[in-house]
Amino acid sequence: MDQNRAIAETITADIPARLDRLPWSRFHLLVVIALGITWVLDGLEVTIVGGMGGVLQDKATLHLTGTEIGSVASAYVVGAVSGALGFGWLTDRIGRKRMFFITLAIYLVGVLLSAFSWSFASFAVFRCITGLGIGGEYAAINSAIDELMAARLRGRIDLVINGSFWIGAALGSGVVSVVLDKRLFPIDIGWRLGFVIGAVLGCIVLFLRRWVPESPRWLLTHGYEHEAERNVAEIERRAEFHGDDAPLPRATFHPESSFGLARLFRCLFLLYRRRTVVVLVLMASQAFLYNAIFFTLGLVLTEFYHVPAASVGSYILPFAAGNFLGPLLLGRWFDTIGRRAMIAGTYVVAGILLAVTAWLFSEGRLSADEQVAAWSVIFFFASAAASAAYLSAGELFPLEIRALVIAVFYAVGTGVGGAIGPYLFGRLIDTGSRQALFDGYLLAAGLMIAAAGFELALGVDAERQPLESIAEPLSVRPQQIGDLYT
Repeated sequence: MDQNRAIAETITADIPARLDRLPWSRFHLLVVIALGITWVLDGLEVTIVGGMGGVLQDKATLHLTGTEIGSVASAYVVGAVSGALGFGWLTDRIGRKRMFFITLAIYLVGVLLSAFSWSFASFAVFRCITGLGIGGEYAAINSAIDELMAARLRGRIDLVINGSFWIGAALGSGVVSVVLDKRLFPIDIGWRLGFVIGAVLGCIVLFLRRWVPESPRWLLTHGYEHEAERNVAEIERRAEFHGDDAPLPRATFHPESSFGLARLFRCLFLLYRRRTVVVLVLMASQAFLYNAIFFTLGLVLTEFYHVPAASVGSYILPFAAGNFLGPLLLGRWFDTIGRRAMIAGTYVVAGILLAVTAWLFSEGRLSADEQVAAWSVIFFFASAAASAAYLSAGELFPLEIRALVIAVFYAVGTGVGGAIGPYLFGRLIDTGSRQALFDGYLLAAGLMIAAAGFELALGVDAERQPLESIAEPLSVRPQQIGDLYT
């Protein structure tokens, strides 16, 4: 792709419609595996580092303090947020495919270096680099998947891919139990192997991504007409779709090489300010819930149920199962019943179940097993809700700024949830009071229920709709949009 050639003044094409008519195929499965693995890697990273906390405090390893372990987690979050914003901007400028190679390569460098850390400072820097890659992946991958999937399948596929974080969490739990087994590996070797496993998995994915094409939609709106035509023809061939004689809607695009931050702010705060509000609420409420409960799960089990610290990992597996099964089993309804009803429904059900469980917890009526079972049911719905928040961030805004928009919402959600939730719940747990923690759970439940109200009032019925009809591309003249998908 020649980035230096002159941009075409106008392009008339049916490329979006051709992508949306494709049947599910092995090509789409490859895209899901090669790109969707990002969330598995993130879940793997978070769980491995969390599970190694005690070992990393040992004098035979890095001999970290509790504060330093918390700082390492913060370094990862800072890297992820910075990577999302920086690489999100670049993804919209230079393309999806180029960036999802770059961001995965950065992840591989960071995770491999983490295995060779020798001090707190080196470990924190390497975790920040790993976070940079993961954060950049979120923007590049979400936008590419949205643009390559057919409209009628986009919702369920996005939900399953976002929910695959919990496959990584379950895998990470298993990895930790093996590499930290002193009967198998010396203590200063085992924890390093955990990161090597992440690097090996990333190398396999790097190979698979060779077969994923650049988004024809991105190429079209940036003036690369011939490349877009070649790519969509190759996708049709790999999907074994030979076309038919039915006429397809076409539109005339006026591409540009870049669209600037001014367009971003105009879209977020003027053209689509109602959508901005609802997506911010959805992202912040689910991030608060997730970070507050998941990152204090072990503390609740040890402090209130007296579960041995070494046994906490076994409780992650049913919790992870509920989180993955929710998007997997509920995803299809987001494309049939509809976005607004399903998003609001999953948010409100998760909120109500959390409130009920919080009351049972405050009354001391749950055992440790029952508490985790209740959390698993809650997050069966909450995981689908959280995945739908990412889906909304990706599909409700113009494709020329899609990656950066995803990055902005990811950064805000991660910042709010990652900073406020764990800190607040950590303070509540330190009080040793079930009533205090009950109040915190009620706050999280209230935020989820309020988010459901925002979705009902301001949400968009985006199910089975082409991206170009949900939010008009910046490179299409407004008067053409009404005829684009009729």
